[in-house]
Amino acid sequence: PMEAEAQARLLLQEAQESIEAARSYRRELEQRLRGLHQAREQIRESATLTRDVLEQHFSDLKGTLKKLLDERLMSLLQEVDAIEQESIKPLDECQKLIEHGVSTADDLLREGESAVHGDVGQQNEKLCSFTNKALHIQLDSLPEVPSLVDVPCLSAQLDDCLLTILKNQIFRHGTVASRPPVQLEEFVEKPGGILVRWCKVDDDFIPQDYRLQYRKSSAGHFEDVYVGSETEFIVLHIDPNVDYQFRVCARGDGRQEWSPWSVPQSGRTTLVPHEWTAGLEGYSLSSRRNIALRNDSQSCGVLYSKAPTYFCGQTLTFRIETVGQPDRRDSLGVCVEQQNGYDSLQRDRAVCISTNGAVFVNGKEMTNQLPAVTSGSTVTFDMEVVPLGPSSNEGGTSKLRVTISSNNREVVFDWVLDQCCVSLYFGCSFSYPGWKVLVF
Repeated sequence: PMEAEAQARLLLQEAQESIEAARSYRRELEQRLRGLHQAREQIRESATLTRDVLEQHFSDLKGTLKKLLDERLMSLLQEVDAIEQESIKPLDECQKLIEHGVSTADDLLREGESAVHGDVGQQNEKLCSFTNKALHIQLDSLPEVPSLVDVPCLSAQLDDCLLTILKNQIFRHGTVASRPPVQLEEFVEKPGGILVRWCKVDDDFIPQDYRLQYRKSSAGHFEDVYVGSETEFIVLHIDPNVDYQFRVCARGDGRQEWSPWSVPQSGRTTLVPHEWTAGLEGYSLSSRRNIALRNDSQSCGVLYSKAPTYFCGQTLTFRIETVGQPDRRDSLGVCVEQQNGYDSLQRDRAVCISTNGAVFVNGKEMTNQLPAVTSGSTVTFDMEVVPLGPSSNEGGTSKLRVTISSNNREVVFDWVLDQCCVSLYFGCSFSYPGWKVLVF
């Protein structure tokens, strides 16, 4: 009986596992059905939108072409009218002159006939008057009438090759693509931001520029956040734990129009944004407290982060927006804790870089040096925990491998600490005004 009971329990367990496997299998199939439904909807919606775009575009082209043809026809007709009027005007003047001559000749003929057949007593006087008048009229002077070959004969020259050119251009105008040439590839969480990466999926497409847009959740309108030749961009000012939608398109080499948009995708960050501590007299902060400006105050000291928001495994970035007069005591870096009373991070339990490129670890300058920072420079800190070996004699309880990069150069070193640090503060100090630094 015990053996039968054990066998029954085994069969029951196998049956329950099979039921759970069937449920999981069903859930996977339902998820795939939803995926198929979304794919079908995307095809149908994009096809409908494409039809609307094509119909509207070619309707606009028809209207524009008709308007252009009407304008050209009107221009040519006006040109015909101008030539006609300009050419007929001297003919009209010549006609008036001839008609006046005919009228004068008629009057002279009547006067001559009257003198010849008139009263004999007055005949000599009339004949003398008539003869004098005939001499003054200059009967041998006739106006010049142009021959037909000398006057304009209007015609229209219409080249039929225009239809061939238009036909070839129209037949090549417009394309239908089954998918956009670029697609979003990856979202990487950043403190208060998202690093968006995209890639080219059409081998025949040669991109010149990319255009990235985003919007909060699925409401509102997309807005431009980046236009340039890079294939990644950090979108800042992102609220934590909120979905944002992104899309990207590209412009082909030598072209003006943008490609179709990629399929919109959602991204979010769970990391709170880095913020400077407000209230330090020597620094002015932006509204989001991620930009610090060294002001004209004579007060000096280290400006720390509001909280230890830098975690190992992340990348901490300082971007120099504007520069002031450099000083060897200037510093940008991270530290274990906030320590008041110092005017620089060049102290114990901190690593930093000076504006002249010198690197300091626990207050000691390293032999390796980075380029001096300038306006637009970015300085990045990357750290990872390195296990201490059982026979380690380095004297600490924690070791971090630090990589500091600036202007395409980097230094790598190990930072030994006397305590295990899950998170770190960041800070900066500048001796002279004018320095403005963004942290993200």
